Amino acid sequence: MKYTAVITSIIAVITLLVACKKDEPKQPTDAKPVLYDPTPYTLNHVGFPAPPISDDNLLTIQGVQLGRMLFYETMLSGNNKQSCGSCHQQQFAFTDTAKYSIGIHGLLSKRNSMSAVNMAWNTGGFFWDGRANLLRTQALMPITDAREMDGNLDTVVGKLSMSNQYREQFMRAFGSEDITANKIGLALEQFMNSIVSNDTKYDKYRRGELVLDSAEERGRQLFFAEYNPSFPELSGADCAHCHSGPNFSNNQYMNNGTKLEAEMMDLGRQSITGNLNDKGKFKVITLRNIALTAPYMSDGNIKNLEEVIDHYNIGLKESTTLDPALRFTKEKGLMLNTQDKADLVAFLKTLTDYTLLSDPKYADPHQ
Repeated sequence: MKYTAVITSIIAVITLLVACKKDEPKQPTDAKPVLYDPTPYTLNHVGFPAPPISDDNLLTIQGVQLGRMLFYETMLSGNNKQSCGSCHQQQFAFTDTAKYSIGIHGLLSKRNSMSAVNMAWNTGGFFWDGRANLLRTQALMPITDAREMDGNLDTVVGKLSMSNQYREQFMRAFGSEDITANKIGLALEQFMNSIVSNDTKYDKYRRGELVLDSAEERGRQLFFAEYNPSFPELSGADCAHCHSGPNFSNNQYMNNGTKLEAEMMDLGRQSITGNLNDKGKFKVITLRNIALTAPYMSDGNIKNLEEVIDHYNIGLKESTTLDPALRFTKEKGLMLNTQDKADLVAFLKTLTDYTLLSDPKYADPHQ
């Protein structure tokens, strides 16, 4: 009886404690559910027309943020040491200073790294040869390229899926924590489409905020003036023939005379289309921030702006696909003197966007 009474007392105490615990109010928690957030991203395109962004991947704040995280994410590479931002560095207008970029195994890329700026206005394909029709497709190719990041998309998805931070950001951006290669491409597309360069000295001149100095203004006039062999004193450098519009590119593929026919080891656009008329043709790049993106051309064989101008002035090489407008200038050259060339360089330097180079919204979020 004595032991029965003790046990009964213990049970009563436990019951009372449990009852009291049930009545205790739940402690508040700071944790909030992660929700899909489709808030649109406002793209500043002052001076540009509205970009032709695809309706199936419109920019959102969370999508751009996810793309930015992925752009600088080393887990996208095979050895977890290289990111897209390794070869597309903000300080160099999202390219690098190497003739050919170095991949994770020490191998060199096949062509010079292109600037990932103003992609929202890039039409007609991506890469020097246009082998990617969509930016989301282009974004994934360097990840799996053995000479570059040498990653495996299934492995990349697996690594990202282990991260609570990434699962939550995919939820915010796409409404699901499920991570796929397609979503990685879409997010990278959104971030690159958000990178806008429109605050150069030239843009400020266009907006009436300042005036160009005498050398810059004369260079501007030479840049936009057409070539006129009959009246040398009126003849210009005819640069706008290829580098036109607010982005200083016609988005076409052209042979700009850097190689003789027999020297064309890289077939350029022909390697994609199979068309002999595309031999030696490459994408016409934007001239925005061109002073920062040396060396130049698809093979990086031209070291500086002065040499670029010399090439078009007197250095064009003949081939069957040389652009006709350039061939027209070949006999006499552009007739540019030393002062002309210096003024053209001065104008080209007004296309540098210093705001872009330090804008925190484009910077590595992992640092």
